[in-house]
Amino acid sequence: MEENVFLFAPNIIGYVRVITLIISLYYMPTTPQYAAFFYLLSNFLDAFDGMAARKFNQTSGFGAVLDMVTDRCATVCLMVVLSSFYPDYMLGFQLLILLDIFSHWFQMYSSLMRGETSHKFIDLSANPIMKFYYERPVLFIMCAGNELFFSSLYLLYFTSGPMLPMLGFGLWWLVLFFSTPIFVLKQLISVIQLIVASQNIASLDIAKRANS
Repeated sequence: MEENVFLFAPNIIGYVRVITLIISLYYMPTTPQYAAFFYLLSNFLDAFDGMAARKFNQTSGFGAVLDMVTDRCATVCLMVVLSSFYPDYMLGFQLLILLDIFSHWFQMYSSLMRGETSHKFIDLSANPIMKFYYERPVLFIMCAGNELFFSSLYLLYFTSGPMLPMLGFGLWWLVLFFSTPIFVLKQLISVIQLIVASQNIASLDIAKRANS
């Protein structure tokens, strides 16, 4: 019986991620508690699609693309909202969107050119920083910290969160404080990812031309 890739367990999780993201976007302009819950739920489920793919041996190119596009769309949509909330920083958010899309698309295309099924598969001979970044615990911490940074900015537009009496400020300010270094580091890694992926694509182009 022929397998149905669209019904693979990790891809079903991917569809749920898209649905929860859409629900989050619906609530974003007016209801921050619902928007933040569904947005973070969509990102949280990202940790389980890969686990399901490995457990059930259901890794697929479709799943890899669904995963990356969902990640990128979620972050971009949130930054679009943040641009409207903080118009003085619109250019900064636009540049972050450019960096996010450029770096991940180049990495994905570079991986596909090498015959891999996901942009998260890193060659042992690749840049050591990128190899370390794509280790599962590191990748999870970096992505979670990055999303918490943007989510805290979103929530701070409405409220500073539950007050922390011993500190004298709201919880969302504390989240922003601890997530900011991770956010900065992730942007630096995105720059490195873009450079390394560009070099890989150019090297493959040269090798292809030499063999033609």
